[in-house]
Amino acid sequence: MTPIVSGFSKLSKSDKIKWLIKHHFQNDQNAINTLTTYWNSDNKLQQLHDEFTENTISNYYLPFSVAPNFLINNLRYTIPMAIEESSVVAAASKAAKFWQTRGGFKTQVISTLKVGQVHFNYRGKKENLESFFKDIKSELIASASQITKNMEKRGGGIVDIELRDKTTEIDHYYQLHCTFQTVDAMGANFINSCLEQFASFFKSKAVSYQDFSKEEQNIDIIMSILSNYVPDCLVTASVSCPIKDLPNTSELSSIEYAEKFVRAVQIAKAEPYRAVTHNKGIMNGIDAVVLATGNDFRAVESGAHAYASKDGKYTSLTDATIKNDVFSFSIKLPLALGTVGGLTTLHPLVKLALQLLGNPSAKKLMEITAVAGLAQNFAAINSLITTGIQQGHMKMHLMNILNQFNATEDEKKELITYFKTNTATHNKVVEQIEKLRK
Repeated sequence: MTPIVSGFSKLSKSDKIKWLIKHHFQNDQNAINTLTTYWNSDNKLQQLHDEFTENTISNYYLPFSVAPNFLINNLRYTIPMAIEESSVVAAASKAAKFWQTRGGFKTQVISTLKVGQVHFNYRGKKENLESFFKDIKSELIASASQITKNMEKRGGGIVDIELRDKTTEIDHYYQLHCTFQTVDAMGANFINSCLEQFASFFKSKAVSYQDFSKEEQNIDIIMSILSNYVPDCLVTASVSCPIKDLPNTSELSSIEYAEKFVRAVQIAKAEPYRAVTHNKGIMNGIDAVVLATGNDFRAVESGAHAYASKDGKYTSLTDATIKNDVFSFSIKLPLALGTVGGLTTLHPLVKLALQLLGNPSAKKLMEITAVAGLAQNFAAINSLITTGIQQGHMKMHLMNILNQFNATEDEKKELITYFKTNTATHNKVVEQIEKLRK
């Protein structure tokens, strides 16, 4: 049994590794070699990575790729993507190439409000609490002035604070529902700092509020925290073209292609089992850009999936229509992103990614990221309604299988050529490797 360790975070990196190797890897030197192989040879850069988080013992690599040929609002972009799934970047690039000759992607940021809440218990008359809140609201906002002054200089700050009665859901439960503009910052630290100040001021003012009874003066703050559900931080992206400009093959005419595509999206809108996988494909593209630009993909994921459920049923984030012989495909989702603060000025590849995109504002990054999600979804549905998902996916996965079997460069060349005209499955690849080696 592994012993309990105290003060692990205070050990040096080498001592952390020694402890791990002794108690988890039976002093296996290969484990040490694996960990140290991924250390950066630049000590200063390695120290930077070590200090991003706690108990760092090595670096975990993901491929940093680019998808070119994106025409967005008549400007060309090469989009950075950090992801390990083999077919994602290829699919996004293919969709970008298809739409660049059909008008490209159109985007619009609808709103950029972000939300935080102070959750508290109050055991008294609702009307007394409402009067108290109304009397101190302006002071409440002003109490955070030292926190907000720099944000306000950049055009952001506190937008509003509402008192919300949630007692029908939980006894005595109320909240201060606060909205913010954070401009080019994702704003989590800013929002949380404001919320904690609101909570402190709100509680302290209640103690001396003359219209409260003794019980009402005792407002019990439960917690103060931003929300990653941001339904008012919305962006849309879309593509459209005459139906005659869609793919036309011996299997499917252009109109049949359009109708089948629209039906595939309708299924994702109606069937939650399909919608989850449909939206997962969208997030393949979105997460890859979010990660490459140093943003919080977990927050984006949770917000997007919550938005997909906003009407009481989990459904597709994209929509497709045919009208007047024109095919249209679009996405609308919340994206709380930042281009300043956090890793954006620390991680060298994040800085490079943002530079690649022309050092965009947060709004522009929202648009680019939404396009990546829409492109990914277009490519996935295109495959599903034509060749099937596995043909393209397994060809992209081929190199992973070859590397698992330590294929030589000559073997790789021959097998890549072979599978250009043959369906690649794991068993088939193994079979062909064994044939070559015999």
